[in-house]
Amino acid sequence: MLDIVIEARSAAISAGMRVKRILPFRLRRMVGPFIFMDHAGPITDLASNTSSLDVLPHPHIGLSTVSYLFGGQVTHRDGLGVQQIIKPGEVNWMTAGSGISHSERFEDPSSLTGGLEMVQTWVALPEKDEEAAPSFNNYTPEQLPVFTQKGVWMRLIAGNAYGLQNKVKTNSPLFYLHVVLQQGATFGLPEEHSERGFYIVKGNVEVSGVSYSQGKMLVFSKGADPLITAKEETTLMLLGGEPLGERFIWWNFVSSRKERIEQAKEDWKQGRIMLPPNDNKEFIPLPNDKSKPAGGPPPEALS
Repeated sequence: MLDIVIEARSAAISAGMRVKRILPFRLRRMVGPFIFMDHAGPITDLASNTSSLDVLPHPHIGLSTVSYLFGGQVTHRDGLGVQQIIKPGEVNWMTAGSGISHSERFEDPSSLTGGLEMVQTWVALPEKDEEAAPSFNNYTPEQLPVFTQKGVWMRLIAGNAYGLQNKVKTNSPLFYLHVVLQQGATFGLPEEHSERGFYIVKGNVEVSGVSYSQGKMLVFSKGADPLITAKEETTLMLLGGEPLGERFIWWNFVSSRKERIEQAKEDWKQGRIMLPPNDNKEFIPLPNDKSKPAGGPPPEALS
């Protein structure tokens, strides 16, 4: 059965960019290991000074960030010294583990002439991996399997579903797909995972006689087998997997332990999380601590 419908909320991640925030939601913190989801764009009216979109260096612990673009281009730099231009259809998977900082810069205005649109998710790590060494991997579209049939196109971003697998390294059982449905096409969620949901990037679908439009996430309980019918050409992001247990989230920090988040706050204040060596002239300071990691909405999370 349908557990919940989540309506995206507006949030700011930089001076010039607002996003649709889907996760975390006060009534549904996670779907499988996915604890955060932002949808940026489409942004087509871009000023010549694209630096207003930049997200300055900021820290993470206890999670993996997964960046996926539909249009445009962004430059990733992190504390490991990695510099990667992220392009549409690629998977960029950064595991923060014990702690890493990174920035996201929009440095080539010509790459944004067709518009900017991207989705970023955070995947919480199992307890055994929360203090793993940080890492970054880029996977090109050629490394990601695509399936097409009867008005359905889908690319497996990570995990396994519908018999598809790829070499994107994950730390727990999950699935994550980019799906495009033509008008009238029908589609079902993968049955092998405990927690499953989909976010409507654009378009409109019908489930059990009810229509749902873009900007909504539908989450289903185990055993439910919903039939999704596209009312028009529709883009979906499917995600889910096995739950990891309770996680605390504050700003950009995720952990199974409250005290670890307190440590991460102090580490960032004291400069113990290294800035990207090729982007270390500015950074985002720790927000004023107006909430506790145990409950309530976190301060504005940054991608």
